[in-house]
Amino acid sequence: MAHLLVVTLLTMFLISFSAIGVVGESLFPAMFVFGDSLVDAGNNNFLNSLAKANFEPYGIDFSAGPTGRFSNGKTPIDILGNLLGERVGLPYLPAFADTVAPKNNIFSGVNYASAAAGILDETGRTLGERISFSQQVRNFETTLSQLNDQMENTSLSQYLAKSLTVLNHGSNDYINNYLLPELYGTSYIYNPSSYAELLMRIYRIRLMDLHGLGLRKFLLAGIGPLGCIPNQLSRRFVQPGQCAVFVNDIVSKFNVALKTMVDQLNMEYHDSTFVYVNAYEIIADVIDNPNNYGFSITDRACCGLGRNQGQLSCLPMSIPCTERTEYVFWDAFHPTEAVNNILVSKAFTGPPSICYPINVKQMAEM
Repeated sequence: MAHLLVVTLLTMFLISFSAIGVVGESLFPAMFVFGDSLVDAGNNNFLNSLAKANFEPYGIDFSAGPTGRFSNGKTPIDILGNLLGERVGLPYLPAFADTVAPKNNIFSGVNYASAAAGILDETGRTLGERISFSQQVRNFETTLSQLNDQMENTSLSQYLAKSLTVLNHGSNDYINNYLLPELYGTSYIYNPSSYAELLMRIYRIRLMDLHGLGLRKFLLAGIGPLGCIPNQLSRRFVQPGQCAVFVNDIVSKFNVALKTMVDQLNMEYHDSTFVYVNAYEIIADVIDNPNNYGFSITDRACCGLGRNQGQLSCLPMSIPCTERTEYVFWDAFHPTEAVNNILVSKAFTGPPSICYPINVKQMAEM
């Protein structure tokens, strides 16, 4: 009887251990992130820039407080990492600025995103220093050198090929470039279609640089409905409850071009996977149907000043709204953590109309 009990307990232990082993399997060995303030984890903290978020009340709902994340809480990258963490245990990715003198574990990935950065090097220049897309790629090369020195018995090429690469660029090329004709000349040189084509040509070059460095699984986020963000509502003559339609029309040209590029790249590079996230559709649905998601405030920021709380973004020691889960927008430009949760959840398991041609979960299974 005692022997049977020992065998039974041992069997239960092995089953439990096996289950833990399954849970612990990695969806992706690492995640590398390139982008702007929507996904920045603190790379701008030590730059001479107006685009910073390492002060209160940013991070008011984040466990570590203000870290440089442009959110009241978690960014989409933090949430995606947590979602993957149900199986793999991905920690919050370190900002590249914190990895140059290796004090953080970089094996789970690195975040290179920089607030105010865009696809064009000139984008965001009026806000001061920022790490452009081209420089973010060069920073990734630095990480590669570090990984190559540290990965003794692991194939770096296989590790890179299985890792997830997230790109979130383009928004600043509009709100901190094309849509500011008083500061940038691009809208005088390019019509909306030719501007989208210009951005896509450069985007593809940067993307192929990353591909050439060994990355193979790419998640490319489209631009959200910028005509609906508090910043643009505060700048335009828009009826209450409406968005700046012409701004959304301009942005849509970029999204169409990005999705088309995804199709082209998937046909050209059979060893790789390129996926387009329809962030526009996800956020527009939240704005159009707020009650379905538990929101009540869609046209003004939780933290900000002026019309729609969008003329000045969230300043140090500002007092934000208390019911943050009811707001779509945290500040003049960025959604709340509650919206980020919806965005990531839909990208993770959503249909092709949301995540095209496959979702993140399916990417991991390839």
